[in-house]
Amino acid sequence: MMDEASYLATLHALWQRHWPAGIPDEPVYPHGKRPITHYLRAWARQQPDKPAVVFYGHTLSYGELDRLSDRFAALLAERGIGPGDRVSVFMPNCPQFHIAFFGILKRGAIYAPMSPLSKAFELHHQLTDPGAVSLVALDQLMPVVREVKPQCALREVFVTSFADVLPAEPALPLPDLLRAPRVACPDAIDLLPALAACTAPTPGVEIGWDDVAALNYTGGTTGLPKGCIHTHGHIAYTAASATRTSAYMTSDTVALCFLPEFWIAGQNLGLTFPTFAGGTLVLMARWDPVAFMAAVQRYRVDSTAILVDGIDEVLNHPRLHEFDLRSLQHARSISFIKKLNPDYRRRWREVTGATLCEASWGMTETNTSDTFTTGFQDDDFDLKQQPIFAGLPVPGTEFKVCDFATGELLPLGEEGELCVRSPAVLAGYWRQPEATARAIRDGWLHTGDAAILDTEGFLHFLGRRKEMLKVNGMAVFPAEIEALLGQHPALQGSAVVGRPDPKTGERAVAFVLVKPEARGTLDEAAVSAWCAERISVHKVPEVRFVDALPMTATGKVRKDELAKQL
Repeated sequence: MMDEASYLATLHALWQRHWPAGIPDEPVYPHGKRPITHYLRAWARQQPDKPAVVFYGHTLSYGELDRLSDRFAALLAERGIGPGDRVSVFMPNCPQFHIAFFGILKRGAIYAPMSPLSKAFELHHQLTDPGAVSLVALDQLMPVVREVKPQCALREVFVTSFADVLPAEPALPLPDLLRAPRVACPDAIDLLPALAACTAPTPGVEIGWDDVAALNYTGGTTGLPKGCIHTHGHIAYTAASATRTSAYMTSDTVALCFLPEFWIAGQNLGLTFPTFAGGTLVLMARWDPVAFMAAVQRYRVDSTAILVDGIDEVLNHPRLHEFDLRSLQHARSISFIKKLNPDYRRRWREVTGATLCEASWGMTETNTSDTFTTGFQDDDFDLKQQPIFAGLPVPGTEFKVCDFATGELLPLGEEGELCVRSPAVLAGYWRQPEATARAIRDGWLHTGDAAILDTEGFLHFLGRRKEMLKVNGMAVFPAEIEALLGQHPALQGSAVVGRPDPKTGERAVAFVLVKPEARGTLDEAAVSAWCAERISVHKVPEVRFVDALPMTATGKVRKDELAKQL
């Protein structure tokens, strides 16, 4: 049996050898190793008038965010909601989301976000599973709240509206979602007037590093989500390790976020990283290419994370020439449907003068942002590495690869289960001790992801093991095929699932989106033949062209829906 200490010593030496110049190799805590609420207070004292959140022209300063979140903490206390109580947030991106988030944490309560796209069944689960006693909701979402409230333990519902914060003349193009008039909700407490009227003192709750801060529910594409227990320490460590590696932010940063903030990646990139760094966040309610370009130009945005789908929209937009995007020097791409490739990188560099790189590998269980690829873009080194290149672990995080069946360490270069040890690994699944025991063993999170740590120590992601196919007894990972299809110049995106095959056991089936200009000039057989020139024959997929792919609220493909089509 391989010795874990020697194995990790070898990896640490490799990671140190390849560590890029200028990247800190320890987590950076500008205001000390303290919870994120301390960072908001520190920046509010140091720069009270600096914009913390800018929302279509509405500005919330650091001083205002600190004061209003104090009042929300006091309001929760007045309503009998105390430390350890669960408070759910059911809203799209808006400044009130930030007020609620920091107020909940300051009260010592537990933040439990939910997708604003949730229907009654989903909402019921994510209110009853944590036992939420209070809810902050957007007025437009109150009808679905009313459907489930009688079956839940909710004592208080706070409601707010986009109309409460939007200026008369918005600074950016508004999505239709924001144009809706205020909805009267007499059965809920109007949040902003209640904050204005609150005179109670801020409750003096001492927030500990290991106190529970959040229940982030796993998105998943099948089954009921599980609540990942994350502490204040998890949140602060993730920011300290990632803001200078996988998501570049400092106090001079102007960051832009359109990712949904209820999602763990949106929580980091919108709610916590900018506040931790002391920068300014330009917040969008949802993705829109024109609003994105207008925001970058108007506010001189220098940092963002953007799906490759969005990159494609920007680069091909007929109005691209109207906007100056050269401030955007720290853009990170996220490859879900469409994949980052050399052509996208080259064209993005022509427009911005900066080099795109992938954001990171991560998962809800680790508070995400666990790796970085910054510094490995010369000659497209990262894009040429197969299978999918995920870079190095952020400072303080360690990886190992083990046999799925036995749990034994595997030599570098062999594929197996990725295991993670870091200060941000979940404390457990909420009220699921058996699932927790299966996932966390001897301090290591067994992710269920298949991966390779190559002989140079770089991480390569293969995909979820539950998605792995067996073709003629050989492992085939859909993510690897999707990454390959992402390099095809005529394809917009793809999703690969398996179907039973009487000869081979299983067969990979690729549901493929073709670029509009290539439709009619390409057929499924040609795409399969293109794959056959580049990957082993057992990995070559059966190709099916589709007009759209079923999506989750966080931009991932619902592969269970595709499997039903087979």
